[in-house]
Amino acid sequence: KIFSPVNFASAYNPGHVKSLLLRRENLRYIGTNPVAGQRSMSQSSLAGKVAIVTASTEGIGLAAAQALGKRGAHVVVSSRRQANVDKAVALLQSQSIQVTGTTCNVGKAEDREKLVQTTLDQCGGIDILVSNAAVNPFFGNIMDSTEEVWDKILSVNVKSAFLITKLVVPHMTKRGGGNVVFVSSVAGYQPMQALGPYSVSKTALLGLTRVLAPELAHSNIRVNCVAPGVIKTRFSSALWGNEDIMDEFKSQLSIKRVGEPEEVGGVIAFLCSEEASYITGETITVTGGIGCRL
Repeated sequence: KIFSPVNFASAYNPGHVKSLLLRRENLRYIGTNPVAGQRSMSQSSLAGKVAIVTASTEGIGLAAAQALGKRGAHVVVSSRRQANVDKAVALLQSQSIQVTGTTCNVGKAEDREKLVQTTLDQCGGIDILVSNAAVNPFFGNIMDSTEEVWDKILSVNVKSAFLITKLVVPHMTKRGGGNVVFVSSVAGYQPMQALGPYSVSKTALLGLTRVLAPELAHSNIRVNCVAPGVIKTRFSSALWGNEDIMDEFKSQLSIKRVGEPEEVGGVIAFLCSEEASYITGETITVTGGIGCRL
C-alpha cells in the first residue's frame, strides 16, 4: 500500500479523509501549499516597508533600490557625493518609486548615524538594510599590500557593515522584525588574482552572515547575503573591460556573459520578501554558474 498523508490520516481519523481530499484538490488548483498560496495572493509586495541601501546611486546598489522600490518599499539611497544622490533620486522618482536620498560615507560613524536618523525622521522606521558599500584601493600582489590598505578595506567592507547593522536592529525590532542583506562577492569564495585583501573582506561577510543570523532570529530579523560574480558595473570595469581576464572567467561560466546589476537586485528583493521567509544565514551566489565553495 502506498503511503500518503491521506492514508496516514485515515488510519487515525477516517472522518477527516473527505476534508483532506478536498484540501488536496484546492492545493492542486493553486499549484502550491496553503502558506505559499496565501503569500502569492496577499504578501507579494513590500508595500509599507522602509529599506536602507548603502552605496546605492549606481551599480548593484541602485539596482537593489529599484527592485525594492518597484515592489512598494520606500527606499533610502546614499553615497558620498550629493550630486550622485540627486541623480539617483531623480531617476527613482521618474520610475514612481518612493525615495529619500542623503550623503553617507559608511566608514564614518557620524555618517552612519545620520543615515539611520534621516531614515527615521523621513520614513518613521526601518525594515530592510542592504549593506552594499565596499572599497578596493589595492590591485596587485598581496605581499605588497600595506597596513593602511588592510585598515581601509576591512573598515569599510566588513566593520562598517556590522556597525550599521547594529544601528538598525533596534528599530527593526520595534517594527516586529526585518531583513538584512550583505553584498559579498564570488571573490569571497574564489579569491581573484590581484584582489587579495578585497577577497578576504568578502569572505568575512559570508561569516558575518552566519554569525548574525541565529543571534537576530529571536527578533524576527533574517540575515542573508548575495555573492555576485562579474557584474557590469563601474566598480568592476577593470575585470569585465579586460578581454584576457574575461576569457578566463567565461571558461568557468555556464552562462557565457557578464551579469547585469538588475540580476542581483532581483535576488536581493526576493531575500527581503515573504517568499523567502524561511531563509536565513544563507548566501545566494549570482555568478552565471561559477562553482563556489569554501
